[in-house]
Amino acid sequence: MGSLFDLPEESPATPPAPAADQPLAARMRPRTLEQFVGQTHLLGPSSALRTAIQSGEPHSMILYGPPGTGKTTLARMLAEYADAAFEELSAVEAGRQQVREVMERARERRRSGRHTIFFLDEIHRFNKAQQDALLPAVEEGLVVLVGATTENPYFEVNSALISRAQVYELQELTAEDIAGLLRRALDEVGASVSDEVIEFISSRSAGDARSSLNALELALDTAQRTGQPVTLADAEDAMQRKALRYDKAGDQHYDYISAFIKSVRGSDPDAGLYYLAAMIEGGEDPRYIARRIIVLASEDVGNADPQALPIAVAAAQAVEHVGLPECTYALSQATIYLAMAPKSNVAGTAFGRARAEIRDNGAKIPPTALRTAAYPAAKKLGRGIGYDYPHDHPGHINDQEHLPEGREHLRFFDPGEAEPELRERLKRIRDARGRD
Repeated sequence: MGSLFDLPEESPATPPAPAADQPLAARMRPRTLEQFVGQTHLLGPSSALRTAIQSGEPHSMILYGPPGTGKTTLARMLAEYADAAFEELSAVEAGRQQVREVMERARERRRSGRHTIFFLDEIHRFNKAQQDALLPAVEEGLVVLVGATTENPYFEVNSALISRAQVYELQELTAEDIAGLLRRALDEVGASVSDEVIEFISSRSAGDARSSLNALELALDTAQRTGQPVTLADAEDAMQRKALRYDKAGDQHYDYISAFIKSVRGSDPDAGLYYLAAMIEGGEDPRYIARRIIVLASEDVGNADPQALPIAVAAAQAVEHVGLPECTYALSQATIYLAMAPKSNVAGTAFGRARAEIRDNGAKIPPTALRTAAYPAAKKLGRGIGYDYPHDHPGHINDQEHLPEGREHLRFFDPGEAEPELRERLKRIRDARGRD
């Protein structure tokens, strides 16, 4: 029994060509694994997903990832390679009646020996009862369920359904992936645009292939009506975003991060946020910004506020865990905190003095009492003998000399006014140890 959702009976090696009047995103939909862009972590040689597609023996799965990363395409490929019918519903609009009709058509096909791939987009929109209703069909193999979701399925999809499906997490496409796809699309339609336009669209599409192709098509249509080449203004209009003059590999990359650091160091949260937004909107890698924030926390705040470094590190971890766009909250929080924190560069200058001493005069051997005695015969060499354990003294402070012989006079750490509490504590410690 046929269906509007059935795919033609072609071999996956020769899938049907898209119609010329289809949207560009539809025409550029990959029809073979070789044409698929991105997701190499899922589609590498001998991977479970690649094997399932190529072997024509699909299994039920949940595809989890951002929009435009290929979830629908992978589901269609499963059907094409398996010569199976493809049924597609959106959980936003579909109800039990539509699902029941899909199952009835699947039963008819099974009688004739044909399988059905049931692609349910936004599966997380189904409530628990609706998701439970899918279980019998999945368990008996009536359909191969392919659910797609942008939400974490372990939170949004019933555990019973999760246990019967393999979860695959798709990652957003890189700007390089998108740029390559756009160039292929231009070859497809026989058009050309400047590298500036391609870079703008690919860096502003948030890893969404569909969005980037739609923007390119709209820009091409605009230029065709005016009879002029596609301009950056056309691309801006298509993306509904302004282009920034930001070269991630050139002057802007260094100028903006420099301005960002100097603004936060200068206790100006508004300027810090301005340059942070400029870098994010310019397509800067948020991990790069996070690394610079960590450096800034120690270099320019230091022990004037010991919480600065943990907050910076936490922001970097947030970048790794959630990515764009949500990680901008953590980056903004860290930027504001560091800008408002008291400032001290003592940690860096103290280490600089110590490094200069070593470079100029070499590193002297530590006092024998401080050297390790954690190996056989160490005591025979005098290692560790005479070590004065600080915890045996009032205040946990001893008066033993820790610097090498001949270097007892060296002083590197000077908190000054930047770290007043440490300055007072250091004075008490040095007085107790009889050091100036």
